[in-house]
Amino acid sequence: MNETATRIDPVPDGGRLVVVGGGMAAMRFAERLHAEAPHRFKLTILGAEPHKPYNRVLLSQCLAGEVATAEIGLCAEDWFDKAGIDFVAGETVTALDREGQKVTCQSGRVYSFDRCILATGSAPFRLPIPGHELAGVETFRDLNDLERLAAGVGPGAPAVVIGGGLLGLEAAYGLSKLGAQVTVLHLMDRLMERQLDARGADHLLTALKALGLRVILEAESAAFKGEGRVSAVQLKSGEELAADLVVMAVGVRPATRLAVEAGLTVERAIVVDDYLQTSDPTIFAIGECAQHRGIAYGLVEPVYEQAAALAKTLAGHATPYCGSVCATSLKVAGVDVFSAGSLGGAEGADTLLYDAPADGVYRRLTLTDNRLEGCVLVGSISEGPFYRRLINEGRSVAAFRSDLLFGEAYIDAEALKEPPAAEPQEADRPSLYLEPNQPLPPTQKEAC
Repeated sequence: MNETATRIDPVPDGGRLVVVGGGMAAMRFAERLHAEAPHRFKLTILGAEPHKPYNRVLLSQCLAGEVATAEIGLCAEDWFDKAGIDFVAGETVTALDREGQKVTCQSGRVYSFDRCILATGSAPFRLPIPGHELAGVETFRDLNDLERLAAGVGPGAPAVVIGGGLLGLEAAYGLSKLGAQVTVLHLMDRLMERQLDARGADHLLTALKALGLRVILEAESAAFKGEGRVSAVQLKSGEELAADLVVMAVGVRPATRLAVEAGLTVERAIVVDDYLQTSDPTIFAIGECAQHRGIAYGLVEPVYEQAAALAKTLAGHATPYCGSVCATSLKVAGVDVFSAGSLGGAEGADTLLYDAPADGVYRRLTLTDNRLEGCVLVGSISEGPFYRRLINEGRSVAAFRSDLLFGEAYIDAEALKEPPAAEPQEADRPSLYLEPNQPLPPTQKEAC
């Protein structure tokens, strides 16, 4: 389908909007639509979980006991009532009727719509290996998973987390805080390979080991052992690891069943154009279930940007969504990590690098033709928003390239105001590389 919608028909006042999904995407859409057109439409949100929207990003902190589950809600208890929005929890949609413009739920209820917004998110992938059906083999995606994980281990109990990405490491950290003896198995040769380069991943690995986590890289699970309940994980290498609990955090799949059965265009996820419109002009999709320009985003910020753009469009102010610069800002097992843009850059890209293992600080910037394309920060991430802004702007950094690695505070304010009229020739300038543990220069304020 075309990347740009040919027509966005206006929604009449009082029009019926039905959102399928009650997660973070649905919540942000409701907030933005209420801000754009308060009480103008009849908005119904159908959430499969028996909870109002909550912040999934904080689940690992809940598991670790650092945040109470009561504190992760995304709105006040009476927000939907005050906004005139009908939020129905525990309502699973089982069928989408495009011709009749209605959805049918497991409860038997039917909701008609003038426009339908699919915000069904994604579901965790379970490894189809022997023993995966055993009790104690869990995923970590929602509040129900959280409760099972917290009840599944006690102090000193062995637990295995499969997957060294963000969710796996967060689960491992939470379980370790509960007193479990945690081993992380990761198929790749470095942790968080989508967000970190090799050296950044090494910094993270060192920090995790210091917390008492065992990490085995390039490890492939072959089977789960146990009688009724898991007791061990067998690796393809032949090694067996004792496990009272196994957490599979090996990725997610967009929840597309409704769209497929309704005959919408679906590839990896539900295909949408620049106005988040599916192949049916009355149906839109946002969040992890949507595929825009070939990309299905799994981070919060792109989801929020899609929700905000769609709210404006349905309120009558057609606003295209043109994609997002993927940026990750998070604390992994107590270690600050930030990455944005491209990890590798184009062929011939330059690298600016600062590596201080003793301080736990790592910075790597990737530039092409004096334009910042990507960054990886570990340990100290305060400059992340500045670097992301430069990536988004796509402007030349030639005028302050030599200071770029040290952050915004080290760059002359005049140089940041406008790009230089004529860029200096940089082709022969070598990449900046600071030797390990070489200190960053003081800021102007510190020098005073």
